[in-house]
Amino acid sequence: MTELDPGIVLAVSDVEVPLTPAPPAQVVSGAPATGSVDLDEDMGMGVWEMTPGALRDVEIDEVFVVVAGSATVEFVDPPLPAIELVPGAIVRLESGMQTVWTVRETLRKVYLA
Repeated sequence: MTELDPGIVLAVSDVEVPLTPAPPAQVVSGAPATGSVDLDEDMGMGVWEMTPGALRDVEIDEVFVVVAGSATVEFVDPPLPAIELVPGAIVRLESGMQTVWTVRETLRKVYLA
């Protein structure tokens, strides 16, 4: 685990995120892999990454900032307009949202949950 110590700068690109293949039941297309690293468990902050492909997910309450990559998130339930994710995008998700993530270029985000 990488800790984010007070007063220390940590480059998001330097955080090593171990990836594992997405569970087959979640895969919509391709062979996406995902992983995350907690930076501060008390704050619920970390880095998450997904490789190209598409998968279904059920969200938790979180806010995140995209720092690399590109993707589309479709909202299955509740039915909301799809959003495009690019570096700099800030998004809030609510617990229970059902989504489909389609990643075109490996996506990396910093989240607070």
